[in-house]
Amino acid sequence: MRYPGATLTIDLDAVAANWRTLADRAGTASCGGVVKADGYGLGAAKVASALSGAGCRHFFVATIDEGIALRKSLPGDAVIVVFDGLMAADTAAEFDAHSLTPVLNSPGEIKSWSHHATNGGNRSAFLALDTGMNRLGLSPAEVEVIAEKPEFLDGIEIACVMSHLACADEATHPQNSQQRQLFDALRAKLPAAEASFANSAGIFLGAEYHYDLARPGAALYGVSRGCGAPEPMQQVIGLKAKILQIRIVDTESTVGYGATRSVPANSRLATVAAGYADGYLPSLSNRGFGFAAGVKVPVAGRLSMDLTVFDISNVPPDAIAPGDHIDLICDRQTVDDVADAARTVGYEILTSIGSRFTKHYTGTGT
Repeated sequence: MRYPGATLTIDLDAVAANWRTLADRAGTASCGGVVKADGYGLGAAKVASALSGAGCRHFFVATIDEGIALRKSLPGDAVIVVFDGLMAADTAAEFDAHSLTPVLNSPGEIKSWSHHATNGGNRSAFLALDTGMNRLGLSPAEVEVIAEKPEFLDGIEIACVMSHLACADEATHPQNSQQRQLFDALRAKLPAAEASFANSAGIFLGAEYHYDLARPGAALYGVSRGCGAPEPMQQVIGLKAKILQIRIVDTESTVGYGATRSVPANSRLATVAAGYADGYLPSLSNRGFGFAAGVKVPVAGRLSMDLTVFDISNVPPDAIAPGDHIDLICDRQTVDDVADAARTVGYEILTSIGSRFTKHYTGTGT
């Protein structure tokens, strides 16, 4: 993009450092990396390359299309696991063609993969168990059926049995141990295989949650666990939007659609080139903040599709001009700070960031 209105800076060295921190916390378990949703909006190819350079060998995506795209950016020995599984029986050959590993989430997928494997296709797959999320994965009753009929798994090599924690960001929540106990009980009914249970927050719950393979996602990108504990993760992104115009209002006026914000006479307003179409969430209307010349400035009025107005009345007039930038995410305002203002979570902030932002990468991750 020749004339960017806003720039998203992504520190690949910070991504790699965060992975190393998480890998260290995971102890004897291997540590993978979740790069679904285009690397949480930051560019899966670049992020995965940085993680690979740091030593990561397991990569998790949501869909087969994400896996096919990612395979081009990783060495041949990298394991790419597709959370959403086969999605259709006729995709099995595509998994083989691109060296992807499916997560089998249902008896139907197991049947399809068994047929594929016994007819000369790849045998390796992850097996998902539902231990309390009530999303994807085999129910306890379905595991019982498989335990009674082991031929159900004919041809399949279970590389790993996995499940997902619902409340890992609350370290004392009783569901954490309840899920872990159910996970162990269900695994005992299946053929022996490695196990994966811990997401980002799960890594910090202790060694009993680590098993053989941890699957951090948001923490790689600097997002808080949300538990109030000190965070060892480095900030990964910065976001700044260009000032298109500065206006001094002559009389008391309102700003934006719906006239939801009134400002007094002589207020100075800066309009920047970022709005809700770019993923700067509309819930930041009259709630969000930026930093202009190092000064904290509030969002004034409702966000527009392509524009946001900030009240810069407290910024020295000679400190900022059209063409300069207002920092939306920076060292003084993290992804989680913005999420708090928007009444959401850091995951949504990252994955909402739009394609119109110019991405600028720093570091290599090695």
